[in-house]
This record gives sequence, structure tokens and C-alpha cells, in this order.
Amino acid sequence: HFLQEPEDAYIIKSNPIRLRCRAAPALQIFFKCNGEWVHQNQHTSQEYMDQNTGLKVREVMINVSRQQVEDFHGPEDYWCLCVAWSHLGTSKSRKATVRIAYLRKNFEQDPQGKEVPIKGMIVLHCRPPEGVPAAEVEWLKNEELVSSLDDENIDTRADHNLIINEARLSDSGNYTCLASNIVAKRRSATATVVVFVNGGWSLWTEWSPCSVDCGRGVQKRSRTCTNPAPLNGGAFCEGMSVQKSTCNALCPVDGGWEEWSEWTMCSAQCERQRWRECNAPAPRNRGRMCEGESHAMENCTGGVCTQNGKMLHDVKPQSMDGSNDVALYSGLAAGVIAVAVLIISVTLYRRSQSEYGVDVIDSSALAGGFQSFNFKTARQGNPLLLNSSMQPELTAGQTYSGPICFQDSIDKELFDPLPDMMVKVQSSFMVSLGVADRAEYHVKAQLETYGGTQGRKPNLAAPNGPCKAQLRSSGVFGHLGGRLVMPNTGVSLLVSHGAIAEDTSWEMYMLINQGHAPSEERCEILLGPEVTYGPPGLSLSSPVAMTIAHCAEVSAENWNIQLKRQTKDNKWEEVMSVEDESTSCYCLLDSQSCHLLLDEPGSYVLVGEPLNEHAGKRLKVAVFGNVEASSLNYGLRVYCVDDTPHAFQGVVSAETSRGGLLLEEPKTLLFKGNTYSLQVSIQDLPQFLWSIKPFTTCQEFSFCQVWSSNQQPLHCAFSLERFTTATTQLSCKISVRQVKGHEQILQVYTTVAEREKETLPFFMQADCTVTSQTGAKAFKIPLSIRQRICATFDTANAKGKDWQLLAQKLHIQRNLSYFAKQRSPSGVILSLWEARHQASGDLDSLASALEEISKIHTKSSAKTSPDETEMEPDFNQ
Repeated sequence: HFLQEPEDAYIIKSNPIRLRCRAAPALQIFFKCNGEWVHQNQHTSQEYMDQNTGLKVREVMINVSRQQVEDFHGPEDYWCLCVAWSHLGTSKSRKATVRIAYLRKNFEQDPQGKEVPIKGMIVLHCRPPEGVPAAEVEWLKNEELVSSLDDENIDTRADHNLIINEARLSDSGNYTCLASNIVAKRRSATATVVVFVNGGWSLWTEWSPCSVDCGRGVQKRSRTCTNPAPLNGGAFCEGMSVQKSTCNALCPVDGGWEEWSEWTMCSAQCERQRWRECNAPAPRNRGRMCEGESHAMENCTGGVCTQNGKMLHDVKPQSMDGSNDVALYSGLAAGVIAVAVLIISVTLYRRSQSEYGVDVIDSSALAGGFQSFNFKTARQGNPLLLNSSMQPELTAGQTYSGPICFQDSIDKELFDPLPDMMVKVQSSFMVSLGVADRAEYHVKAQLETYGGTQGRKPNLAAPNGPCKAQLRSSGVFGHLGGRLVMPNTGVSLLVSHGAIAEDTSWEMYMLINQGHAPSEERCEILLGPEVTYGPPGLSLSSPVAMTIAHCAEVSAENWNIQLKRQTKDNKWEEVMSVEDESTSCYCLLDSQSCHLLLDEPGSYVLVGEPLNEHAGKRLKVAVFGNVEASSLNYGLRVYCVDDTPHAFQGVVSAETSRGGLLLEEPKTLLFKGNTYSLQVSIQDLPQFLWSIKPFTTCQEFSFCQVWSSNQQPLHCAFSLERFTTATTQLSCKISVRQVKGHEQILQVYTTVAEREKETLPFFMQADCTVTSQTGAKAFKIPLSIRQRICATFDTANAKGKDWQLLAQKLHIQRNLSYFAKQRSPSGVILSLWEARHQASGDLDSLASALEEISKIHTKSSAKTSPDETEMEPDFNQ
């Protein structure tokens, strides 16, 4: 029985892994990997006696390298098991799989920033990069780890997403998705979360006192936007902060005296009294009390009354004094009556005046019961629309509302635009919004603006022509290597010297397909032809170098360019982005070609996803013509096709079959991904010699027809008619321009010939010859020089790995880890150089690089011994 069985393992970078197997009692233990026995020399074994059982225990170990796993091409993962023998029989252990661990660079979905109201739910989505083993996801908030164990309000278990059930102010911050496995860690883009609070009104205050003491006035009450106050960009409260209401204040009434009462009888003390009350009128509404006394008392005998109450004078003097008193009292009474009449008259006059008006009136009470304020509207509405639905808060019967009055006619004009002006403003806003909101440019949304092409898949049918069935190249290659070339397509394949083992040969082929449909979801377009090389199961010791022409205007800021490979179930998977680091393949993007280093045969294609409206691709524009069925008619055909040799070859093939004549050297036009269409027009046509069908002088291709043409040619035709056969010259201009973009002018000046005489120039005729070269004639660098370079730079010395210096001098400074895993890094670098310079065949750049390296070695050798200096190779010879 097995005491220890081999366990699943992952290879990290280029470090081999060790599988262990221990069994008792065992005479022999051997490993079997992928159904084949592992050689005995690769086993490391030891044997010892178990002190507890007394049985002999044998332990065996093997190492598995990255190269072994990469070279295995089976239906399942690389696996190993161990088989143990003893006198009791044979036993097999479990299968242990060995996989290469990796973690891609880009997240499949980055979290996006959000603005959420307080107590709202926050969901941040994160899809980590593809990796083996699968990446584990953690969340960081302001660079600190977020744990759902410490906070029940947070859930991080739902498919790598971060869910905050009820947002709090403390949840605002910068969130980052962190993906990691045993190979590496990857950080997503930072998502900023803002938890905002919309403002709320406080309670109304009590009504203020009336603004006047008498008559109609105004009283107010107010409230504040503090329950709660808006925070973090939250909306201010809607409605009025101050409310007004009219009020009627009662005017004060001062008190007035009533008439005096009658005098009382003269008392024994010779006194009499009378009274009056302040009730004519009584004081009201804070009116003043009557001034004066309410009680009066006087001597009723004129001072003749003694202390004991008896008369002191005789009768005669008494009668004389009595007559005097009567006169005195009569005068006093008349005066009192006159004063009373005057007071009553004044009082009645004031009372009559109060019935017709008030003393003070506040004019603000007549203008309306509410005072309006302009605040920031809630974020749910359109920020450009006035919030006309906002209603005032009314109180029963005491409020007034009136229309807005314009103080000047100019103000009224500002608020009363013409109807067509409203449409123009809205249209201008939509245009500006379309530009301003595109942080992340997406072509799919732009394509949907063209109704006639919405949802149309690119036409991937192959062009008709004599070369269609011959887009295939093949050859038999051996240890010396060679090159496969497809003329007029920009596609080639280089097999380096020594890639195929000695005494071995492979019949290799390369063909151009027409089957890849770019992903519409990711708005991808074809940048070059789909190329397949084989045969399947091809075993090489070094990668092949494949060159594919492309039509992209290369810019890392504007494009995401990817290499894709077709799987066994005819689906397309991403191999790498051209800006990524990868050890499975290498991609070097030049201005017009892409050079690939590949280990695995299959179908490959280069696709591009535009990142913004500045992404552009090159178009080849050309004009062809020939005499039509009627000798007076002449046809011009203008082609717009992706600027790759293979795509233009389809145009040449089609024109060859119909006898077309190339009228002007083809030109290149830069077509931007800004949603604007392409216009083709004919200009300067002699009207007295030629006529053209009405409404055909200017023709147009929609944006998505051109952008998603996917290597298929577009063309428009102009049908011209000459008035007489004596006209033998045709001159005009063809303008091809993108709206708000670049333009090319094709100058046509040709002699109108009969149809049977029309042929393409020799340099433009379709070349269907397929070539393959083997041995030394397929390479620019002589074999002896190549071997000397590899022998020198592949050897590590005290100065470092010199092949890295070679790569630097040849302007190969990215993804050097790919070359590090190769058996001969210098040989792979030279193969890449061969692929880049196959057209020019110029060895000067390589010679210059080697000369610079020799100078560096010469300077560094000044500190070494003379013997060491003599060992440095001289590449200048």
C-alpha cells in the first residue's frame, strides 16, 4: 500500500516541480507520465526500514519541467502516477496532474465607481483575470483589506462581487479588487464610491407677529435644509425655505369718558359727589385708558357750612351769595358741556375715518404669499430642465400666489424662445453629451446610430478571383529550416535552422482562411487575414516566426490589439494582447506588419478593439475603369479596402476577371473611428465631352460599412457617357474623404481604349505563384555567422546574459521573459530579426548592432587579462 501518493502540482515560472511516491513493502517503484514510463535515470529513490512495522519502505521522486508540460499536447492535462511492485502484487497510485500556473494581466471586468444615496445598496462587480489556479479575490478600501467577518453589512462571497447592503457615510472611499494566485497578484482599476445624503427640511417655525400694528400686514415662518443637511453632493431640499401669509392687525381704540352722573344730595358734611366711566368707548386693542379722574367731589354750600353743619350768616347775605353761586355754576356747566361736545365730535370723526382704510399697509402682502428660492435640484432629474413641477406649500385661506412678472421686455425674451430654437438647443446638448460622456469609447454604441446597418454581421465571404482556391503554400522542411511565402498577401512563415531534429522532415503548410467573425460584443474588427499553419502535432525545438500584415494605425492609447487562436470546437480564444507579457508566444507589432513567434500550430488572427474615437485604420483607395458594353459608356469603379496586401489582392483579382484598368497609383487614407461616414465624389469632369447619371456624382458609405468591412472590399461605380466616339481622353478627379476627417484625391487621366485592349499593368496583375524556400537561401544571415552569434550570446558570463544586450541593440526590449525560456534565446531573436527584414534583406542594422556590442566588450575587457580579451569574438570580420 502507498504511504504517500503524488499530489497535483503547479509549475511556477520555469521552476520544475517534484513528485513523490512512497510505498511499503515495495521492491520497485516507477513513475508513468501520460501513459509512458519515465526513464529509470530520471528517478531518485531511497529505501529504509519502518521501525514500527519492520517493513521495507521505498520512496521515489521525479522532477517535471515546464518544457515537458508545454511539449505535451494531449486531450487532458499532463499527469503522472507511480506503480509499485512487491511479492504481494502490483499497485497503482492516483493520478497527479501537473499544470503551468499563470495569471493574466487584465481583469475581465473592473469595478466601476458609483454614487449612491445613504442606506442604498452598493454592488461592485469584479471578474478577475483568467489564471491557473483560479485567482482568489480580495477587496481593498483605501488600501486596507475589507472583511465581511468584521462587518455584517458587507458581503464579499457573491461571485467575487462586493455588496454593501445599506450604504453608510463611512462606506465612501476608493475600492480596489485584488486578484491573486500562486504566481502573481493583479490590481484592478480603482472605483470611487460616494455615499451622498439628500437634504431634508426641518419643521416650520412659529408664525412671526404681524408686520404692522394696524391694518393688513405680513407674517412669516421659515424652515432650514438641515434635517438632514446635504452631504457629498447630495441634492438640496426642494421647495421654499420661507413662507409668507397676510394678516389683519386690529387698530387700537383709546378709551373715552361717559357723561358725568348727577351730583348727589348735599351731605351733612356739606359735600356732593359724581362719577363717570371710561366706556365711551372703552379702550380696546392696546388703546390708551381715559385721562383724568373718574370721581369728583365738591362743597355744596359755597363755603358757608360750619363745622357742625349749621349756618353762620343771616338770611339776607345768604340770598345774595346764593345768586352768585347760581351764576358760577351755570358758567361751569356750560364750559363742561362745550368740552364734552368737542371730545365727542373728535371721537366720531376718527371712528368714521377708520371705516374707510388703515393707517399702514405692507405692499409685500399683495405680491403673493410665498417667497421663491433657487436651489440645486435632486439628482434624479434632467439637469438642463427647469423644475416646473415644484409646488408651494399652502396654508388654508391665508396664502397668495401670483404670476412671475418680468421687469423688462428683454427678460421675457430670454424665457420665451422660439420653438425651433428649443429643438436646436436640445440637439446641441445631445451632441455635446455624446462627446463628453465617452470616457471609455465603445464603437458598438456608435454603430447603432446607423439604422440601415444595425445588427448586421460583417460579410466574410471570400472575394472572387483566380487565386481564391490557391491561397495555400506548402513545403517539406528538415533540419536546415526554411521559409513559406504567399506572394501579394504580406503573409510568411519562417522555420529556423535546427528547429526540426536531424534525420527528420515535416511537410508544412500555410493557408489564408475567410472564416473568423469578430466579436460584436467587444466591437472587434479584423486587422489582417486569418492564417493557419500546420500540420497539427508539429514538434519543433524552437518557435516559428509568422508575419501577418495589418491595417491599424498603431497606438497603444487608441487600440487594444489581440492575437486570437481557433480552438478545437471552432471558437476563438485570446492568446495575448500585443502589450502583454507572455511566455507562451511573442508578438512584435510594426507599423504595417505583426511578427509572431509561435510554438503551437493552428489558426491565428489579429483583431483590434478601439479604445476611443482617435483609433484609426488605413484604407487603400484605388480607381479602375474600362469601356462598357456600349462603346460610348465608360465605367469608373472606386475601391476602398483595408490596407493589407491580401485584401487589395482580392480587388486586383476581381478587376482582372472583368478586364479593368488601374487608372491611378493606389493611395492610403487614414479612417478614424469617430462614427463619420466616407464620401466618394467625382469632380472636374468635362461637361461638354462627358455626361454622368444624375444624382450619382457623390456617393457615401456609412461608418460601420467601412469600419467593419473586415478585409472585404467596398466599391462604388460611376457610369459615364461620352457624346461621341471621337472623345478618346478622360480626365477627372476622384475625391475620397471621411466627413470631418482625411481626404485623398485620385487624378484620372487616361485614354479610352476598346475593351479587349484593356489590361492591368504588369506590376498589379494577380501573382498566384506560391513559393517555399529551404536551407541557406531562405535566410539573410549566413549559417556560420548565426552559429557564432548564438554560441557567444547564449552563454552566460560575469558580464550578464549577453543575449539581452543583443535584443536591446536590435530594438527588442519587451517581454524578454519569453526568450529566457528558449533553448537558444539568441537564435529566436535572430529569427525574429529575419522575419522583420525579409523584404529589405539589409544586414547593416544587424552589423551595426554587433559592432556596438563589440565596442562595449572591448571597453569592459580593459579590466580583464589579455588572455580573456583574446577570447572575445570579432563580429566585424
